Amino acid sequence: MRVLLSGYYGFGNIGDEALLRVIVGRIRSRMPEVEIEALSASPEATGAQYGIAATQRRDAGAVRAAIDRCDCLLSGGGGLLQNATSTRSLLYYAGLLHTAHRRKKKTMIFAQSIGPLDALGRLLVRALCSGVDRASVRDARSARLLQSLLPATRVERSADPVFLLDLTPDERDVRDEGLDPVGAPYVLVSVRKHQALRAGIPAIARAVDRLAREHGLRGVFLPIGGPEDADVATRVIRACESAPMLLPERSIERSAAIVASARAVIGMRLHALIFAARFAVPFLAIPYDPKVAALCEDLAYPLAPLWVPGGPVPENAAVDASVERLMSEHAALREHLQGAVAALRSGAERNFELLQDLLDG
Repeated sequence: MRVLLSGYYGFGNIGDEALLRVIVGRIRSRMPEVEIEALSASPEATGAQYGIAATQRRDAGAVRAAIDRCDCLLSGGGGLLQNATSTRSLLYYAGLLHTAHRRKKKTMIFAQSIGPLDALGRLLVRALCSGVDRASVRDARSARLLQSLLPATRVERSADPVFLLDLTPDERDVRDEGLDPVGAPYVLVSVRKHQALRAGIPAIARAVDRLAREHGLRGVFLPIGGPEDADVATRVIRACESAPMLLPERSIERSAAIVASARAVIGMRLHALIFAARFAVPFLAIPYDPKVAALCEDLAYPLAPLWVPGGPVPENAAVDASVERLMSEHAALREHLQGAVAALRSGAERNFELLQDLLDG
């Protein structure tokens, strides 16, 4: 039995690489007889890092051959079936599912967030994904949307596989970055490119500055998504009156350790917030995408977002109030996250139960 993984792999995005790490590890532990291959933008690096076969995702002939070799195409995890990024991206991922179905392969939409989809996007998902055998999605909104588009497909709500990331953060990884979580606590900040970000930079900078001035937390920016995130972080840092630091891109292990050792997190990136929740680090979310808002809903997270990109920019008093609530309710928020994550870890495991059922069927 051979499974082909399709996702945003090999681009250096720590969240997607963490997804791939968990998916490969869980398949190996639950179904050791299954061979694994992944489509990747950097197949040599992906193959070496995870010990799997990997194929260049941009080589159409090689991709077709990989589909022919597999018994099941697994599309995900991540937010692949959306056309907010581009319709071309949606056509790529949905087209792979369509091709695999036509070639009589088993297919599964795996641990995805669905949308945003405009009218054309919905039409494409209906047309290209109608033959998918199973689907698991990360949130209730995605489940409702996908079930409406694919009424004949069994769609089940699960949770992001990264909640299953079993790492013991190493304090040495943190200290090697020049950070001292005990003597010099810090707030971890994760930002990313967004068309509305310019309007919100002053609010983000104010939150970072207030945490530094009133609570002694230095701002530490981590580019979870690679160089583009670093460029955006630089713009926010320039707006700060305090002296935040910008870290370089780091491995999954070191990134997780840096997040886990933070006193708090301000995050746009979904997996920065999943790391924070996984290690019970209270956060202020900046939900630029429905999948981030859905995470906060799934966690029943008590704090409102710091700012919703595309919406009104909060007044200074509102930013200050968000920061003060984050810090005054810190202990209660940690306890809340510890309880909420236990249920989401169970939901994340459900993805692999569904996959195993599909492969055994």
